[in-house]
Amino acid sequence: MPEPVNQNPPGPVDAPWRRWLRMLAPPRCLICRECAANGIDLCPACARTLPWSGNACRRCALPLAGADPVCGACLRRPPPLAEVRAAFVYGFPLDRLLPRFKFHRDLAAGALLADCLARTVAPLPRPDALVPVPLHRARLRQRGYDQALELARPLACRLAMPLRDDLLRRVRDTAPQSRLDAKARRRNVRRAFEAAATAPLPTHVALLDDVMTTGATLHAAAIALHRAGVARVDAWVCARVR
Repeated sequence: MPEPVNQNPPGPVDAPWRRWLRMLAPPRCLICRECAANGIDLCPACARTLPWSGNACRRCALPLAGADPVCGACLRRPPPLAEVRAAFVYGFPLDRLLPRFKFHRDLAAGALLADCLARTVAPLPRPDALVPVPLHRARLRQRGYDQALELARPLACRLAMPLRDDLLRRVRDTAPQSRLDAKARRRNVRRAFEAAATAPLPTHVALLDDVMTTGATLHAAAIALHRAGVARVDAWVCARVR
């Protein structure tokens, strides 16, 4: 049975320069713009609304009503991911923070999400490397930055983990997954990823992405890593869509 996730908002992580900056310019809540508190960029009211994930399937992070560790779908057809952890269930206020981070380069929102995810995965055994799910170079040129990489940088620093953004490449420029149903999503990302021909490969890695919906993208990335010789692939995400 998965360990329960800490239901409290993330604690303060303050360097002296950060404390001086907060004294000069008191932080505002990233959601409602009221005064933030407790060393994070959320007001107490918005912090209480964070939809932390509770009991969830160990293989896909889908919220479960009972105490079972694995959902029926994953028992019938085990996914290529050994374990998936999500900090939150997708909903308010994640439906405001994540789009701002993903599409508008709100790095303050990204730093807050990385801090929350760090709290979720901190008790877990450390993989050998953290691997952000990459964008195709055409999408990267269009958007200007890779949200998974921007999320991975502070997370790897917080957890003192190697960040390996060189292990996985997106070799096909696929259509946006948000426009497709579950079956089309799987077809859309089939063989979209390729593991880099580097040696030696880590034995155990954690893929990192912002949101998991059907899991098609993460599964395709995991299959590519397994084909290259990675023994175990987990996934860490900020939010899981029900």
